[in-house]
Amino acid sequence: MVTGLRRSGKSTLLELFRNRLQKEGVMPDQIQFFNFELPENFLNKSWDMLYFEIKSKLKQDKSNYIFLDEIQNIADFEKLVDGLYASQNTDVYITGSNANLLSSELATLLSGRYIEISILPFSFAEYLESRRIETSNKYLNYEALFFDYVNETSLPKGVELREEGFDKVYEYLEALYATIIEKDITQRHKINDKRAFGNVAKFVATNIGSQVSPGSISKALKADNQSVHHATVEKFIDYLVESFVFYRVNRFDIKGKKQLATQEKYYLVDLGLLNVMVGRERTADKGHILENIVYLELLRRGYKIWTGTLRNGEIDFTVKNRNGEIEYYQVAWEITNEETEKREFTPLETVKDNYPKFLLTTESFPLGRAGIIHRNVFEWLLEK
Repeated sequence: MVTGLRRSGKSTLLELFRNRLQKEGVMPDQIQFFNFELPENFLNKSWDMLYFEIKSKLKQDKSNYIFLDEIQNIADFEKLVDGLYASQNTDVYITGSNANLLSSELATLLSGRYIEISILPFSFAEYLESRRIETSNKYLNYEALFFDYVNETSLPKGVELREEGFDKVYEYLEALYATIIEKDITQRHKINDKRAFGNVAKFVATNIGSQVSPGSISKALKADNQSVHHATVEKFIDYLVESFVFYRVNRFDIKGKKQLATQEKYYLVDLGLLNVMVGRERTADKGHILENIVYLELLRRGYKIWTGTLRNGEIDFTVKNRNGEIEYYQVAWEITNEETEKREFTPLETVKDNYPKFLLTTESFPLGRAGIIHRNVFEWLLEK
């Protein structure tokens, strides 16, 4: 099961795997591939019609491989997937652009019989590789390349389009975002007040990396003569998270060792989308942009992530790595003076346990202090 934002590479992953199977000797009649973005594959077809259509083509004495792309477009797709999983000699591979694809019902039906792969757009390292930039060159201007990365797009097709000019990249992102909003959110959830929805999305995008709540957003919009009830704001944000436009990060009380249920932070899946969602008012500061990229990288590395809350401060990210060990990360663009140094180091120094503590900045010659590991963020992003 592969999940993630539209156009992030899910279908390409399935294509690559299908090609690999054929190179290894699997015959074409053992493979069935359905792209449910194409109306001819799902219009006027119920889940059971598709089930019997696929079932009739299975090779009884051979292994069968079924690929179902953007499965969320099929009503009651859970029944289709479960029926195919129960078929002998049949492997099923599905993709979806909705975080609730693995609903509680499907998770129960497939208990212990599935692997979920979450796809993100290009990392900074992958972005440089796609542009054929040799990172072994110690004279590279990483800062300039980083601004290309966050100001244009990290989506694979968008990176291909950059040679045709920023206008082409913008048109691509604009069309993608319109599709997500129209197909995945407003149509599916029957949202009539599209202006209110757009205002909520814009507010969250403008405040990436800042603690927000449905109540605070509702209050801010009301002050701007836009009345949206906080319960409606909460639903709108949930829809954006479900569609992988934003990722939600809960707060964690470091001293009390418990997760907190309010004042979450949100990070954008691709910073290029700010151009579409916020436009000329794109005002997120460099520190929050960098924090967003670090969050996505931690996610790629398979970490569980929270915002660390202290009595008199905050640590950007408290994480559990793949081994279940805790690490702390503070992110800042640069340490410009004593006040900045104090603000970034003090929260990490306040935590008295022995888990690793990192400060990531753009400095070429990081400082060390009180056992805190101060690293150049570009080197950290390019780690294998």
